[in-house]
Amino acid sequence: MQLSDLLRLDGVKVIGAATSKKRLFHDLGAMALDSFDLSQTDVVDALLDREALGPTGVGHGVALPHARLPGLDKVCGLFVRLEKPLDFDSVDRQPVDLVFALFAPEAAGAEHLKALALVSRTMRDADVCAKLRANTDPDTLHSILTEVHATQAA
Repeated sequence: MQLSDLLRLDGVKVIGAATSKKRLFHDLGAMALDSFDLSQTDVVDALLDREALGPTGVGHGVALPHARLPGLDKVCGLFVRLEKPLDFDSVDRQPVDLVFALFAPEAAGAEHLKALALVSRTMRDADVCAKLRANTDPDTLHSILTEVHATQAA
């Protein structure tokens, strides 16, 4: 599995400012509707439900919100770069500016965990995060994310 299997070009966006996690989840819901024809309401509700179990801010300005959704046939992802960092109740108490959201079918077991591990490894790479923070073009952001593991796999 590679990030290019999870992340489509239209699933990458730069957002000027999100005023709250809930607002960000609404933005992700709208992106999921456009990219994967998922119900915006289902996406927002699933992300809020997951976040209620514990914050998905993993530290170093990165958040990995994720949820299982009906109607999906494979794991898919969305990436958002926030121009204004957002408080995400992260483990290190740092605001978040890089958000990679993952959505999985309700019955996805190992596939969901493999995707989450892949995204987590990618977003822990300080060089990748520095490149993401240095760019605002969605096409460039998509290339940075999808080429990192393709290069490592070769």
